[in-house]
Amino acid sequence: MTNNVRVRFAPSPTGPLHIGGVRTALFNYLFAKKHGGTFVLRIEDTDQNRYVEGAEKYIIDALNWCGIPFDEGPNKNETFGPYRQSERKQLYKQYAEELIASGNAYYAFDTADTLDFHRKDHEAKGKTFIYNWHNRLKLSNSLSLSAEDVKAKLDAGDDYVIRFKSPQDETLHLTDIIRGDIKIDTNILDDKVLFKSDGMPTYHLANIVDDHLMEISHVIRGEEWLPSLALHFQLYKAFGWEAPEFAHLPLILKPTGKGKLSKRDGDKLGFPVFPLQWTDPKTKEISRGYKEDGYFPEAMVNFLAFLGWNPGTEQEIFNLEELITAFDLKKVNKSGARFDPDKIKWFNHHYMQEQHNDVLAEAFKNHNTELAEIDINYISMVIDLIKERASFVFDFWDLSHFFFSAPLSYDEKASKKAFKDDTKDILSEVVSIVNNIEDFSVANLQAAIKGWITTNEIGFGKVMMPLRLALVGALQGPDVFDIMYMIGKTESVKRIKNVISTL
Repeated sequence: MTNNVRVRFAPSPTGPLHIGGVRTALFNYLFAKKHGGTFVLRIEDTDQNRYVEGAEKYIIDALNWCGIPFDEGPNKNETFGPYRQSERKQLYKQYAEELIASGNAYYAFDTADTLDFHRKDHEAKGKTFIYNWHNRLKLSNSLSLSAEDVKAKLDAGDDYVIRFKSPQDETLHLTDIIRGDIKIDTNILDDKVLFKSDGMPTYHLANIVDDHLMEISHVIRGEEWLPSLALHFQLYKAFGWEAPEFAHLPLILKPTGKGKLSKRDGDKLGFPVFPLQWTDPKTKEISRGYKEDGYFPEAMVNFLAFLGWNPGTEQEIFNLEELITAFDLKKVNKSGARFDPDKIKWFNHHYMQEQHNDVLAEAFKNHNTELAEIDINYISMVIDLIKERASFVFDFWDLSHFFFSAPLSYDEKASKKAFKDDTKDILSEVVSIVNNIEDFSVANLQAAIKGWITTNEIGFGKVMMPLRLALVGALQGPDVFDIMYMIGKTESVKRIKNVISTL
């Protein structure tokens, strides 16, 4: 492995960053940090027709929220800048012309109508049209035309593209860190377009030139780019440059395990596919984000790390530092990774338990106007009692509302179960016991009420069920004595008397 590890995440600013892109960024980040390297962000915006306002900022905000910020990129440590391809376009033409000069590329003047005719003609014959060695001399390009004709077309300003001249009758031997050795017959490759007459390169040329100039040592990207590996390998060879090492990550599959995960799957099944909420600048359509849905970034990172990678142990909970230590590209699977919405909830539940109660209390208070006047320390104590049952801050209110206000009604099914003929007398006695406790603590409450139950040989359920119903309004919640201690003696007595008079 090279001594200077440099990897890049190179998204296109055509919309919000998909969860698959976040996974690619994460794996690049982990690899860079494991090897003391540099994580580069490059914005590949050569296709200006698809550029979406705000997408670049969204990408950067998403990486920062996940806790995987780039080391080098737009407006940050611009050692090899600029980092937007649209600001580098003057570089690419000279490299395209260098390939023409070396005989590895050529001008092609074929019109869109001509190419469309050939495609349809091939389809009618049950064939597939491929622009390469077997027909390039029959088409309009600098290989089939005379030098004078080519010059005349260029001087006249005719539209053209520059195509790579794919070799004939060769076998390429490629290596991928994840997929191993790959053999490709060059006869099946088409002559890809590298540069257009509008002065803009295609992805293939731009990313090779940029990776070389930015000294990228490893290209870690999604499986969808695997078909481009042959061309990219040949471009490095044509330029006489040392190629980086390649690793193509497996696809992230739908929850069913069939097909690539899309936004439609999230909309249909009710989960986000973007890290942050996104508002489309044109349609104003809002797409949900994991941050706004109440997920912790640590949960997302831990979950994404396991989409295609396995440490080879039983351990599932990894903080970022542990992931960096354990990460190994050779432990990334070739096969697709199924996206499981329930699993990321499981991770979020775990990280909820690790959050400090005071931090959760602030978040809970900020989300609920009912808590505006409630002391933050009291809210923190409530959270300590209920957070074990929660996966999201949004769960807190349903789990704890009775700590902040008395029940206005009582669950009908629970009422029938808890209230018997003698319940009124039992609860009246409980009121007397509670009123007589001077040091109102959980321990004293428990000792007094449980002692009375035991002494009088009353079934615990006959007392505790209606008591819980009085305090909560339903048969749910944490320990009854914790609830009574938190709401206080006066409020406890008031609620017990209210259920007696109501039921």
